Amino acid sequence: MTKEALGAEYTDYNLVVAGPLGMPTEHSTINGALKQLIEENDLPKVVFHSFRHSSITYRLKLNGGDIKAAQGNSGHALASMVTEQYAHILDDDRRLNAQRFDDFFYQHHGAEPEVLPRAEQSAPKASPVDADAAAALAKLLADPSMATLIKNLAKNL
Repeated sequence: MTKEALGAEYTDYNLVVAGPLGMPTEHSTINGALKQLIEENDLPKVVFHSFRHSSITYRLKLNGGDIKAAQGNSGHALASMVTEQYAHILDDDRRLNAQRFDDFFYQHHGAEPEVLPRAEQSAPKASPVDADAAAALAKLLADPSMATLIKNLAKNL
C-alpha cells in the first residue's frame, strides 16, 4: 500500500527506509534484505553503511571537494568529521590536479622551470620535504578551483 492510500494511518517520519505504516524499519530487516539481494545476484558482500560511505565519496568527487555541501547532505555535525573520514578522496584529486597543472604548464611554456642560484651557505636549508611541500602548494594555489578548495578546507579544519 502507498502512504496516500493509508491516509491518516500512515505516520510520515521522513525516513529513507520505512515500514508499511511509515514506522522505522528494524536494522535486521534491512540487513536481511541486503544479504538476500547480494546472494541472489552474486554481488560482493558489503554492509549497508557502505552505501552511505559511497554516497559521500561520490558527492565529494562530483562537487569538487565541497566539504560543507557533503557535510550538509550527509548529516555530519562537523565538517571535520567529513575531512577526517574522506581526506583520501581529496588527496587523490589533489595529486591528479597537480599532474594536470604540470602537464598544462610545461606543454604551454615548452621548457622545464629555470633553476635558481643557491642561497648563501649560512642561510638555513629547507628540508627536501619542506621544499616539495611548498612547491606542491604553489602549484595547487595557481589553479583557481584548487585554491578555492584549499581555502574552504582550511576554514573548516
